[in-house]
Amino acid sequence: MRSKTTSDKGIGLGDNNMNFSVYIANTPNMAEYKNIQSTMPLNKGEIDAIGQACGNGWRKVFNVYAKLLYALDSQHFSYRSNASSWQEYRDDYLLQANSHTALLFSPPFLFPLKNTVHIICGKTYAKSLLNSGKLKARLTWLDDEFALDKGNKVVVCPYFDYRQLSNIKIERLAVILSTLKE
Repeated sequence: MRSKTTSDKGIGLGDNNMNFSVYIANTPNMAEYKNIQSTMPLNKGEIDAIGQACGNGWRKVFNVYAKLLYALDSQHFSYRSNASSWQEYRDDYLLQANSHTALLFSPPFLFPLKNTVHIICGKTYAKSLLNSGKLKARLTWLDDEFALDKGNKVVVCPYFDYRQLSNIKIERLAVILSTLKE
């Protein structure tokens, strides 16, 4: 049974002690994730189970997330040191306890998470959060797809999908994220 306790760090999947949070507008369409009210760590094999039950879209989200973590500069982020490939990282660490990663379905809660990197998936989602007042950030649009609030460590990027966030764009996002650690 999943936790029903409300978290002040967000509602979603992953480590409640996250320092790398990705925000997405949708939730896996599975009964066990419908009523969660906190950030709950996944168990080994759950990412695969979500992909099997919810389809290719969710597999892409998890794959892109793992590819991004694996592409980050190891001087600033240590995720790559945990696994020999992004696939191994996805299967053995991503969104699990002590991974320091989260995939959140709630709006970004930036305080007291000043040491956390916040990535919002999709320009449309980011704009809806800003327009509704659910995102308190001062975004500077770097181009049509990426925005940055360096002070709050918020980055807006294309949705975690191969067509929208291609390998080249993952590399660009990794460079942008490294600027938050300088």
